[in-house]
This record gives sequence, C-alpha cells and structure tokens, in this order.
Amino acid sequence: MAITAPHRTGPTTASGSARRVALGSARRVGYAAALLPASLVTIGAVATGRADRARRWWAAAAGQDPRAAAHQPGPARLLAHALLCVPLGLLALIPIAMEALFVLRGVLYPLVQPGPYTDAWGGPTMGGAWLAHFGVGLPTALAGLGALWLLHRLHARLAGGLWGHRVGLAPVLTTVALLAGGTLLVNAWLHQL
Repeated sequence: MAITAPHRTGPTTASGSARRVALGSARRVGYAAALLPASLVTIGAVATGRADRARRWWAAAAGQDPRAAAHQPGPARLLAHALLCVPLGLLALIPIAMEALFVLRGVLYPLVQPGPYTDAWGGPTMGGAWLAHFGVGLPTALAGLGALWLLHRLHARLAGGLWGHRVGLAPVLTTVALLAGGTLLVNAWLHQL
C-alpha cells in the first residue's frame, strides 16, 4: 500500500496568504500605473463602438464583477469615466517617475554615473557611492509603490459611480487636492532643474 501526501486545494499557510496579498497589491499598483493609457484606450474604444471591452477592463480595475453589477455603464458613462480618470493617470506619472529614478539613480548608479566618486554621496569608492544612492532611493521607491496603491484605492472609490454605487464627496475632494498638490510638486521640480 502506497502512502500519499494529503491533497491541498489551496494555500492554507501564512506564506500562501502573504503571497496572495503581495500579488493583489502588485495587481493594484499595475492598474494604477495603467490608468492614463487605459483612459485613452477607453476613449478610442467607445469612439469605435467597442465599449464592452472597456467595460470589462474598468470592472477589473475597480474590483467589480461586471456580470453581477446591478448597473451596467453605457458608452456615455464609460467615456465620462475615462475622461475623469485622465487626471488620475497623470498623477500616477509622479510615482512612476520615482520608480524610474530609483532604477536609474539607485540600482544602476555606477552605469549612469561613471565616476570619479570623490564628491558623490558615499564616495570616494564606487561601492560606497552605489550603496548610498541605493539606500536613499529604496525608501523613495517604496513610497512610490505605496502612492500607486493609494491611487488605485482612490480610483476604485471613484469608479463605484460607474457601477451604480454612491461615491460621495470625499473621493472627489481628495482627487482635486491631489491634483493641486501634484501640479505644485511638478512645477517646483521643473523650476529647480
């Protein structure tokens, strides 16, 4: 008689749960990073009569089941939502730029800055300069991922109106405040160049 291991139907360990949380968070960050192109593609899809594809994507981005929703958004509502998500997509460019800077100025620092490293943070050696730039960039990159995750949460709240849920005033005011802050941040950054 052969002894077989018990069959597991899904991860029941803490590591399996952590993996699901990490994958869910990564998916949310990816959706937030794709808000601007998705908005532009939705505008094109509605204009060419392919609103069903856009509806499925927005349902997934908002965590909705389009078949179970009481209210199915029509092309006009999808178009309005896509136009309203363009500013959120523009806001997502800020944390995306933070991630790109971390890769270029943190991870790939020795390739971007060939030396000498005498005046660089962590210098005068290449290893010290790389570690200093990586160490400063890592918390910034984590903050950028957190900002994308929060932008997804804000979008999910705003997208509730697309599916017939009551949105309220708080997500709208938060979006306006973030747009004002993002505009000031980008303006200040451009003027310091």
